[in-house]
Amino acid sequence: MTNRLQYSLFVACLLCTALSLIGISTASYAKKEAPPERHTPLNVVSTASSHDFMVVTANPHASKAARDILQQGGSAIDAAIAAQMVLGLVEPQSSGIGGGAFLLHWDAKQQALTYYDGRETAPAAVDENYFLTDNGEKMGFFDAVIGGYAVGVPGVLDMFGQAHAQYGKLAWQDLFTPAITLANEGFAISPRLHLLLQHTPMLNTDPTLREYFFDRNNKPLPVGHILKNPDYAKTLSIIASQGSRAFYRGDISANIVKAVTQDSRKPGQLSQSDFDNYQAKIRPALCAPYRHYQVCGAAPPSSGASTVLAILGVLNHYDIATLSPDSAEFIHLFAEASNLAFADRNRYIADPDFVDTAVEQLLSDSYLQQRAQLIQPDQALQSYPAGDVKNNPHLPAASPEKQSTTHLSIVDTQGNAISMTSSIENAFGARLMVNGFLLNNQLTDFSFTPFTSTTSTPEDKEQKAIANRIEAGKRPRSSMAPTMIFDANSRLVGITGSPGGSRIIDYTAKSIIHLVDWQQQPAEAVSAPHIIARNNGVLELEGTVNNEVAEQLQALGHTLKEKNQSSGLHIIWQSFDKDDTPTLQGAADPRREGMAIGE
Repeated sequence: MTNRLQYSLFVACLLCTALSLIGISTASYAKKEAPPERHTPLNVVSTASSHDFMVVTANPHASKAARDILQQGGSAIDAAIAAQMVLGLVEPQSSGIGGGAFLLHWDAKQQALTYYDGRETAPAAVDENYFLTDNGEKMGFFDAVIGGYAVGVPGVLDMFGQAHAQYGKLAWQDLFTPAITLANEGFAISPRLHLLLQHTPMLNTDPTLREYFFDRNNKPLPVGHILKNPDYAKTLSIIASQGSRAFYRGDISANIVKAVTQDSRKPGQLSQSDFDNYQAKIRPALCAPYRHYQVCGAAPPSSGASTVLAILGVLNHYDIATLSPDSAEFIHLFAEASNLAFADRNRYIADPDFVDTAVEQLLSDSYLQQRAQLIQPDQALQSYPAGDVKNNPHLPAASPEKQSTTHLSIVDTQGNAISMTSSIENAFGARLMVNGFLLNNQLTDFSFTPFTSTTSTPEDKEQKAIANRIEAGKRPRSSMAPTMIFDANSRLVGITGSPGGSRIIDYTAKSIIHLVDWQQQPAEAVSAPHIIARNNGVLELEGTVNNEVAEQLQALGHTLKEKNQSSGLHIIWQSFDKDDTPTLQGAADPRREGMAIGE
């Protein structure tokens, strides 16, 4: 049963959004700033309830494709593949086969959680100075992004190939039919896609993109325009008939390599051998307790789970359930816990095949208790230092991670489940289209500076190395945080996750608090106003905090910024009656155009 529920919790933010569109400020303490993947006007929350299955994705076309696969007897992984192929067509700015993903799969029968790392890799030809100019300065973000320079080897399809071999039920080729049909017949450009076409910088610098998305006057195609993509349909037909590795050999990979290395704006260094050698990985998921639940997510090279779990681990020492979500006390505690977690993230987390990430110690009870004791109830610190673990020599550095990406949550008729976050990094990736799909710019998720200062000896160099510096074959650190929540009986009860660059971490952590501490329904959790604190001296708040609370936070020492957010939380919550019969509740974030469907 599916319905569209107008939520009341976010009415105040709807008003502030409307006022901001006509230039009226709704608060005295900050100026609005649009996030990189532009905020769009709020929708109503799409919700669904079911005893059978549940799908929540970022676009109605994708949700319906996944539903159809499940109705045909497909598994959760089958539905996820079908949904992602459609998302690459109708939500091309956020994800696609030219990018990467992290995927959690829950096998209900075997009670087994599997974590697939489909993150992109750096070309073998790069070195640690790749993002430095000739005079040793780090490049500007858009100097690196536009063109082939920041394109990593895409990982989505190899990840799906492995996951389908383990958990697929329907034939591989059948999973591509919805996207192929839609690409050939066309789909109507949505208001969100149109707005992003209008406002994304330097989008029309690639002639193929310009021809696809713009009219003869170089204006973005209007809302409702029927957009067809026969090149994408052809590409998917090849992959459907020949398998996932067809992407990594033959004409598809050859065309990607040619486009990247011969790009007229800023060529990159991908080679065919990079595609030949790519392999998605199966890694242990990262899990930790929160209250009487177990929360699991994507371990490094994603910083999503480690940082989300660190936030929750610190807040485990406070009785959050007794606090109001919009109180200064809760906002302060959440912000300080997030700042502490980000301090460690920026220092320690990177590709575990290259760096000792120390996640076990970072998430240990004793360490998190020590970190929690640093929080002062009457004073905010502008930033926290990273903790000292394992005498790790690496020093902290941020990366210019932007807010694109997509998330989907699925539970099939057998109780198997998917939580997957997928991305091409910045909105529209590298602004480079090949064979009907966009290529990622994920290499800019590496820190642009490899060392903290000039080095003179090998020992000095090691002491000043940045954990997330670029290296050949390395996977860039991510913030994607696909998450699953299990109860005390080891039953899957929750799925959450979001797009949003490094803000994903706070989006996801706070959604878990709404579900667990305040026992809210998914519709309330996805529409609650966000709190963003990334240890950079700024506390970002959506426009729902009243001036009294803002003044209290300022008195504590917080520097406030009112900022619209472009999260895309897609939540499923599963409850059980006395006979263990499950009821699934799904909800899609109103900040994007997602849909929840159940049956």
